[in-house]
Amino acid sequence: MSTKLPPPIEAYFAAKTDNDIDAMLAPFAEAAIVKDEGEEMRGLAAIRKWMEETNRKYRYAVEVTGVSGSTSTTTVTCRLTGAFPGSPVDVRYAFALNDGNIAGLEIS
Repeated sequence: MSTKLPPPIEAYFAAKTDNDIDAMLAPFAEAAIVKDEGEEMRGLAAIRKWMEETNRKYRYAVEVTGVSGSTSTTTVTCRLTGAFPGSPVDVRYAFALNDGNIAGLEIS
């Protein structure tokens, strides 16, 4: 990654490389909300389930291609390559940060 990511987001993507669900979940706040594919997951248990299901279903790799934002919001553009129609695709991860944790993530 050529652009510096805020620490919780950097930790999330580093763990994603190894598909380490515990490490991917660690930077999220207890009451975090994730929005992906028209679904909304609230809280760590729901986010863990979403991570496990998407990793199993799509078996994909992520390459960060760009970063923009401020201290409270960060948008990360990525190229996803995996076992899904249209692979590879470019997606946007919009993170909301609060007190050093990921409070929200919307993937589009």
